[in-house]
Amino acid sequence: MHIREFQNLMKELYYHRDSKRGIFKTFTWLVQEIGELGRALLDNDREGLKEEVGDVFAWLASLCNILNIDLEESAVSKYHGVCPKCGEKPCRCSTE
Repeated sequence: MHIREFQNLMKELYYHRDSKRGIFKTFTWLVQEIGELGRALLDNDREGLKEEVGDVFAWLASLCNILNIDLEESAVSKYHGVCPKCGEKPCRCSTE
């Protein structure tokens, strides 16, 4: 499955709810899921990490649906084979 296909699946499943909830409440759900991902990281919970990564991705796709942004196109256009800042592969940007 491609990113666009996954985003379309999220649209089919949840757009009717997400559009009623609105941008900022959907964004709040995304942030909540990122927090849960952080807790799983701190707990070194491998199964929790797998679940929360999926949730973060799903909520990001849902937010993009409300914003009418193609997530796959956005990601590929910014990260098109080289670092968007230094233009190198692998990235050679300073870590400081």
